[in-house]
Amino acid sequence: MVRSSMVPMLLVCCGLAAQTPAPVSVPAVRLSLRDALQTALKYNLQVDISQEQRKVTQAGILVAQGPFDWNLSATLEAARLENATSTPAGLKNTPPIDTFNINSTREFIGDLNRNFEWGGNLDLNYAPLYSYGKGVYSGGANPANDGPFSTTNPYTGTFTATYTQSLLQGFGFQVTTAPLVIARKNAEGADYTFQLAIINLMAGTEAQYWAVVQAEKNLANGRISLQLAQKQLDENNIRLKVGTMAPLDVISAEAQVAQAEQTIIADQAALDNAKDALINALYPNAERPGALELTDEPTLSHIQLDEDAAVKMALERRVELKSAKITQDVSQLQLTMAQDKTRPQLNAFVSYNGGSDTYDSLNPVNTDLAKANYPGYTVGLKFLMPIQNRTAKGNLAAARATLRGSDLGLRNEELSIILQVRTAVRNIDATEKGVKAAEKTRYLQEKTLEAEQKKFDNGMSTNFNVLQDMTNLDAARSAETQAQIAYTTAVTALEEAVGNLMQARNFVLN
Repeated sequence: MVRSSMVPMLLVCCGLAAQTPAPVSVPAVRLSLRDALQTALKYNLQVDISQEQRKVTQAGILVAQGPFDWNLSATLEAARLENATSTPAGLKNTPPIDTFNINSTREFIGDLNRNFEWGGNLDLNYAPLYSYGKGVYSGGANPANDGPFSTTNPYTGTFTATYTQSLLQGFGFQVTTAPLVIARKNAEGADYTFQLAIINLMAGTEAQYWAVVQAEKNLANGRISLQLAQKQLDENNIRLKVGTMAPLDVISAEAQVAQAEQTIIADQAALDNAKDALINALYPNAERPGALELTDEPTLSHIQLDEDAAVKMALERRVELKSAKITQDVSQLQLTMAQDKTRPQLNAFVSYNGGSDTYDSLNPVNTDLAKANYPGYTVGLKFLMPIQNRTAKGNLAAARATLRGSDLGLRNEELSIILQVRTAVRNIDATEKGVKAAEKTRYLQEKTLEAEQKKFDNGMSTNFNVLQDMTNLDAARSAETQAQIAYTTAVTALEEAVGNLMQARNFVLN
């Protein structure tokens, strides 16, 4: 009987329970292996990061093209200056001179220049000038000059065109365009890095997908084992009641049931953990489903691939090797640039200097400049050489070491890929044979259990033998599942090793 003091508390608890919303059920998601791969590629953060890195390196191409752009600069200046001078009287009755000046100038300077890929530079400079002055002059030797004065023709100007060509340091397409070629190589390398991120993601997703499949199969096998053990226990209880079996045999069957239940508990936990890991990998930044239902089974088709052909394919397709070759090319270009910096500078230049007479307006000035009425020419050489040049020598030594390191890295990558391919080919053969052996073992264990069960039913065997065969069959089923998953994983490893994983899954990189 409930005490009266507890009634209000129960009413409150019931009220809270009534107000608690029912949990929203999230439907399960059915996933094939291809669906899982597409989901991983859609939501994975590492793919997004690699994609942004691609954009950064592609922008580097524009940066490297910048030194060869046309550059335009313009300057407009206006100035006003007032000054006065006074010269005292000199010898021989020279009168003092007083001058007051106001000078106004307006100047425009327009400059257009560009560096060329072969090591030349063109600079065009247009500079019209307005310079007007006025003032008062008095006290000179000739009194007729006393009085105000001003500039009659304030407009003039210049046009200069200068071409400079590097003859030693900085000469030629290979040297001047090396930063641009490096930027393009880096962008290509970023594409390979992006592909590698996708390949690694696909391989990891497949491994997690098959881990869930294996856990599901282990749980299914455990339930079958529990059913067999429970059936044996029920039959033993019947025999115990009719007096044809000892209580000890019933206890052994109960122990078998308990062990099967314990295995199921562990298998269920392993399945939940595997599914959580797969969900976490597939939906890192998206709404996660309540459950997953995987639809694909391990494929056990025979793969026949010659080891030498696989190695050749891998050396042609592996993105890691292509990336290492790009690193080698970039190191070679950096060495070329470092060698160029050790040379002295010798520049040849030719310049045209056009001038103008003074006029009262700007149009005649432009006419003089356009028609080259007052031309001038300059031709020359400029030489510059650091005496010790230790900076360039140090950079050259570092570039040589970097190139040597990239050569060794490329060779090491080749050897690593060859080893991976050979290992993957052997694993395919071994796991395929393992699947066949495991299937045969499981089949024979099933037949053994059936025969032992019939003998037991006829009184020709013991309960211990039947339970032992059940244990052996359970182990055989588990080994078969493990062999099937191992073969499927080996197929993925082989396709990854030869650089064919994306093509095998019918994925195209945009």
